[in-house]
Amino acid sequence: MSKKKDTFINMVVSLFVITIISGFSLGFVNDLTLEPKAKAKLEKKVNALKLVLPTFDNNPVEDVLLIQVENIKVSVEVYPAYQSNEFVGAAIIGSTEKGFSGLIKIMVGFKPDGTIQNIAVLEQKETPGLGTKMKDEKFLAQFRDKNPASYNLKVTKDGGEVDALTGATITSRAFGEAVQMAFDEFVKNNGSLIRLKN
Repeated sequence: MSKKKDTFINMVVSLFVITIISGFSLGFVNDLTLEPKAKAKLEKKVNALKLVLPTFDNNPVEDVLLIQVENIKVSVEVYPAYQSNEFVGAAIIGSTEKGFSGLIKIMVGFKPDGTIQNIAVLEQKETPGLGTKMKDEKFLAQFRDKNPASYNLKVTKDGGEVDALTGATITSRAFGEAVQMAFDEFVKNNGSLIRLKN
């Protein structure tokens, strides 16, 4: 009987030691990868800024404004762009959890009048071959040079002007919602962005 008890105690102690070692190892590896992950994320944002904004000569990453919005867990990031100290537009990160597979996060570039310059998809987990087509030129082109003040960002099925992705209406609706969220924040903060460099 005592042999079984000793074996059980040895197993518990062994598992405990393995768990402790594994925990420390995972923590160490995580610490090692934090900086490269942050650097890669920043590089992705910088590339997206170049894609969605008109030509600028400031550093939008340094000038970023973080705005707390009701019903959203994280702050909305607003990246103002200036050319020779003149406001030329802003990139705003819009997001929604209403995608078919959850989070859709995009960066929308606006000209000073609110017209969309371009859109870059930052994060999404949509169905390959269906929802992932939100990154395709054909889908994104219907938003460019449109002003959400007069262009209805809902899908045509819901009375809007956006042609939904085939087989991915939920994704298309969520995408339009994220663009609308970004536009709403642009409108709310446009005046302060213009004054920021004056």
